[in-house]
Amino acid sequence: MAPLVIWQQSPFGWLFSMLVFVVHLAVVARAIVRPDRTPTSRIAWVAVIMTLPLVGIVAYLFIGETSIGRDRVKKLRAVNERMRRPDEHPDNGLDVPERAVELFDLGRTINRFEPRSGNRIRVMGDPDAPADKPMINSDVAIDALVADIEAAREHVHLSFYIWLDDHNGGKVADAVCAAARRGVQCRVMVDDLGSHAFIHSPRWKQLQDAGVHVHATLNDIPRLGHLAIGRVDLRNHRKIVVIDNAIAYCGSQNCADPQFRVAPKYAPWIDIWLRCEGPLVRQEQYIFLASWIAVTGESSLEGLPTAQPAPQTFEGGAIAQMFGTGPTTLDDAMSDMFVATIFAARDDLVITTPYFVPDAALLRAICAAPRRGVRTTIVFPERNNSPLVGASCRSTYPSLLEAGVQVYEYPLGLLHTKTMTLDGEIALVGSANMDRRSLQLNFENNMVVVDRDVVAQVRARQDSYLAVSHRVDPEAVAAWPLRYRLVQNAVGMLGPLL
Repeated sequence: MAPLVIWQQSPFGWLFSMLVFVVHLAVVARAIVRPDRTPTSRIAWVAVIMTLPLVGIVAYLFIGETSIGRDRVKKLRAVNERMRRPDEHPDNGLDVPERAVELFDLGRTINRFEPRSGNRIRVMGDPDAPADKPMINSDVAIDALVADIEAAREHVHLSFYIWLDDHNGGKVADAVCAAARRGVQCRVMVDDLGSHAFIHSPRWKQLQDAGVHVHATLNDIPRLGHLAIGRVDLRNHRKIVVIDNAIAYCGSQNCADPQFRVAPKYAPWIDIWLRCEGPLVRQEQYIFLASWIAVTGESSLEGLPTAQPAPQTFEGGAIAQMFGTGPTTLDDAMSDMFVATIFAARDDLVITTPYFVPDAALLRAICAAPRRGVRTTIVFPERNNSPLVGASCRSTYPSLLEAGVQVYEYPLGLLHTKTMTLDGEIALVGSANMDRRSLQLNFENNMVVVDRDVVAQVRARQDSYLAVSHRVDPEAVAAWPLRYRLVQNAVGMLGPLL
């Protein structure tokens, strides 16, 4: 008799089999009843767990939950309830289209921030940089940040998903250290996974020795022994800079060289960064401090977003609204903002995103735009540093092209810019990708801008990508071989799990 059969017939084998059976059913039940999950995600998880019981159970333990720990959630929510919003009273008489009013109304439900006028917003970089040399813009943006840190008088607050100890990362670290030594209060928050090498490099100790307050976020997500439980890839993906309550940066830029030495095969990383002055700055300050206070307990900072004097305003400045999403905000808030922005387009819509694994609502909104008469263009990187995401993205090409969306692929590096412009009037820019992690899991920060000059700057950057990109031919996609479509669609089916 085979050893496996003998084991199964023994009392211990029978008990073990029953235990596995009970655990299997329990995990299936958990996947079904887990709150804040879409029906598509439930179906996908149940299918994986039932088809591959042991693999499915292990996969669910590692990436099936979105818990960041009950204590952390309580602290974050408590801080958000205690802190005064930087703009508790609406800015009356804003001259914006009705569709922008509706966008701002939706954005208000996320963080209770009001749209504010009088902001001076500028897309950083060299507007004359050649289309085939886009990495110049990242270097110029970092140089501008260093100059602002060198001029700081009160505080410097930085939050990055990835900070590398390379040329640009070192320049920023040196500037922050110098600011701290001259008495400026400097606080640095990085993601424990994305900036893991930086945290364990001499630069981290250099910051500490200079008197910089540092913190690595999400370094203590729920664990079973030494194993992380829940989404091991649940991250603080925000890119935030606030200086003296007067200057803020928002966009896709990490603190690193565009050559991005941790993934040089896909370099350069192509990013966008907006430098902001005006009332909007205090909204980003609030987003930073709400997280910082919750993890450090530095409650004396709670009044900083509303600190006097009143924020500077600029005549004829942009109208804008910041918002930050994550596991403690409203479900699908980022997806809702993307969808609402797409439906606000009337004539022209341009989207750039590196990671495209849309939920059903987002994909339907994009496909519906051309059918409403909106000229719709979307730009992806030609090569993706995540093969699974790249395959899942291409599985949507037939639907996009059939609906009339113009799909382009950018060949000169990893197009990491996350932008949306519509009708020359509205732009949505920030850290969030169009994948499940950004839509439902990660901590992200984006901004809505209503201003023709700012939107023209963002659109000019989008046009520089389009100038060197290749348009995807619908006939070529229709001729993809069966094995190609099989792999892509199989990966695409896993989208709700990614």
